[in-house]
Amino acid sequence: MNALKKYTLITGGSLGIGRELAHVFAQNGHNLILVARSRQELDDVRTELSSTGVDIITIEKDLFNPGAPFELHRQTTEQNLYVDILVNNAGQGLYGLFENTNIDRELAIIQLNIASLVVLTKLYLQDMLAQGGDGKILNLSSIASKSPGPWQSVYHGTKAFVQSFTEALRSEVKDEGIVVTALLPGATDTDFFNKAGMTDSKAVQDKSQLADPAQVARDGYRALMNNADMIISGFKNKVNVAMNNLTPDDLAADKMKQQQKPADS
Repeated sequence: MNALKKYTLITGGSLGIGRELAHVFAQNGHNLILVARSRQELDDVRTELSSTGVDIITIEKDLFNPGAPFELHRQTTEQNLYVDILVNNAGQGLYGLFENTNIDRELAIIQLNIASLVVLTKLYLQDMLAQGGDGKILNLSSIASKSPGPWQSVYHGTKAFVQSFTEALRSEVKDEGIVVTALLPGATDTDFFNKAGMTDSKAVQDKSQLADPAQVARDGYRALMNNADMIISGFKNKVNVAMNNLTPDDLAADKMKQQQKPADS
């Protein structure tokens, strides 16, 4: 590998928080590898960032496909691209009562949110260690990781995995010079809710309460650069997580069920 030219690889780097993370990293002089499913959206981001002067490589890849993370790593390796910062941002949810939701869609979300993240983390972590242990990993968790989530039971479950996995990995590699950080946003003004079929939920009716994805990205970048173990983005979200920590899980689940149910129910 060519360790002289380093890259930050961002999955889901064409929209939402991932797009804003691309802006933050580029503005701070990081060369980028942006990964997403849409060629047009990737091209749009590359055009937006062209004035930053950093090297921007875009790779069209569908991380819902179990083979895709292995292909992605092989592709960057063959091109001698050294990833010293990995940002596992790609993720999706699905709204509805578990008894009614589509199991194939849920298995795909588990593949994207968990399996692809684990594969990419392992492969690029091994590269970082082989290069002497100078690397960083930012995993997109969520405040959903901190409480059960009726109406989004699988999504909350995947984020609970990401949070636990990230904290465990941080402990394993902290003496190896690798930084591992979890970014926990709350409800954010992105296309997440449309893709999850969640626009009717009470939780997203008031658009003014949705966080700015650019601010979430700035919080995540700053936390990673400061070697923080995790960052809950937004004061309101910090308060909500603190309150949930004091609430029994069954009561927290019932509260979330009321917050996330359809607005017309």
